[in-house]
Amino acid sequence: MNNKQEGNLVSFRLFINTDGNIISEYKYLPEKDIDKVFSSKESFIIEKIIKEGRLKLEPLHDFIEKEVQSIT
Repeated sequence: MNNKQEGNLVSFRLFINTDGNIISEYKYLPEKDIDKVFSSKESFIIEKIIKEGRLKLEPLHDFIEKEVQSIT
């Protein structure tokens, strides 16, 4: 791994901003960038972790966005 101490692989955040808007935020390290950050030895497990995280978090993010839109 590069010199950075930490980095975001997959994240999900649900928050309310100062205007009172509920926001669902979903981010992940793009597959094309994995080899830029990790060695080939690490890349396999990192890719697996990101794929599994996306399988679980993407539907949750989509669901919450639709629910918030339906009540606003």
